[in-house]
Amino acid sequence: MSHLTGKTVAFLATDGFEDSELTGPWEAVTGHGATAVLVSSESGTITGKNGHEARVDRTTADADASTFDALVLPGGVTNGDTIRTDVDAVRFTRAFFEQHKPVGVICHGGWILTDADVLRGRTLTSYPSLRTDLTNAGATWVDEEVVVDAGLVSSRVPDDLPAFNAKLVEEIEEGQHTGQTA
Repeated sequence: MSHLTGKTVAFLATDGFEDSELTGPWEAVTGHGATAVLVSSESGTITGKNGHEARVDRTTADADASTFDALVLPGGVTNGDTIRTDVDAVRFTRAFFEQHKPVGVICHGGWILTDADVLRGRTLTSYPSLRTDLTNAGATWVDEEVVVDAGLVSSRVPDDLPAFNAKLVEEIEEGQHTGQTA
C-alpha cells in the first residue's frame, strides 16, 4: 500500500473532461492520503462530458506548480483541446517538468504537452488520434495500457484506468524524477 499523506496533487481540467479520467485518479490519490486540488481556467464549477460537476479550487492564473507534488491531466476531447489554449495552463504544466515532478496524462489530456514543449525524447501513449501530434512534438508514441517514462505516466482510454492509477500513485510516492525535464 502506497502512502501519499502530505502530498498535494493538481488536477488540470476544464469543461468537457472525461468524467472517469478525473474521478478515478482523484479517488486513487486521495484514497492513498494525498490532497487533490482542481485547477481550471476559470473559477466556479466545470462539467464533464457525461455530466459530472466538479468545483474548481484554483484558477490557472493563480496556480503555482511549486506548491504541488504532482499533476494529473485528464482527457476528454473538448477538455484537451480547450485547456491547451490557456497560456497559464501551458505555463503551469511545463513547470512540473522543469521541477522534475510526476505528471499523469490519459487519453486527450496529452495535447497540452505539445504546447508545453516537453515531449522531445519522451515515450508515452494516448488516445490513438493524438499519435501524430505527439510524435511531431518529439515523442515516441506506443500503443500500450500504461507507459512510465521518468515520472511521466500515460494511458490511452478509461479502460486503462486501473493500471494508470496504480502507476500514478507509485510515481507520486517516489517523488521527483531527474529524468522529468522540460
